[in-house]
Amino acid sequence: MTESLYYTDAYLREFDAVVTAVEGNAVTLDRTAFYPGGGGQPSDAGTLAAGGTTWPMTRARKAGDVVWHELAGDPLAAGTTVHGVLDWDRRYRLMRTHTALHILCGVVWRDYGAQVTGGNMEPGRGRLDFEFESMRQELVREIEEKINIEVAAARPIAARILPRAEAFQIPDLIRTKINLLPPELTEVRTVEIAGLDLQADGGTHVANTSEVGRIRVADYKSKGRINKRIELAIEEAEHD
Repeated sequence: MTESLYYTDAYLREFDAVVTAVEGNAVTLDRTAFYPGGGGQPSDAGTLAAGGTTWPMTRARKAGDVVWHELAGDPLAAGTTVHGVLDWDRRYRLMRTHTALHILCGVVWRDYGAQVTGGNMEPGRGRLDFEFESMRQELVREIEEKINIEVAAARPIAARILPRAEAFQIPDLIRTKINLLPPELTEVRTVEIAGLDLQADGGTHVANTSEVGRIRVADYKSKGRINKRIELAIEEAEHD
């Protein structure tokens, strides 16, 4: 089992771990800060280092209770202690992008009652599909103004892990048209933007909406009779 450090500290950039298994050019670790992808958020990238040698970590992926780390180059041996370093620019842009999508989801749910039918993201850009019958430019500009008001409101963001039964007592916990949480999941991680949005989510987020920076609606389109897509882009931001 891999301890998921990214669940409890999204700002962790470096960590030490031990290789627990090797399969081809991929290794599992006893603990990792590399997010393995999921919920529309891509995998992290970075490096693993040991004994003066550094391996590019090109992709992390989850398989059951373990996270596999795909490496470029000859594989490490089981039992090796390694030092992992995240590609922080990529991760932080994904954190800001993911939070921007939650702000959009929270505003659309609060003000228009539309459920999410799909979504995806890359660093700096993402999209959500909603159950809207129509999507006009006036509505899109109104939504853009509202989401940037929430950014400026500097709302704190917190993640919690709850027993499944307790989590499902939260009203509107699932904002997607289809409940994607597998029935065997005994604990549910929630992400809350104070005063705006609370939903089940397994990805990484910034600690405050102000970190997202200005959000621009880059495009919008119809994907069906009651399925409309809003694409977002975030401006570049300085960070430590």
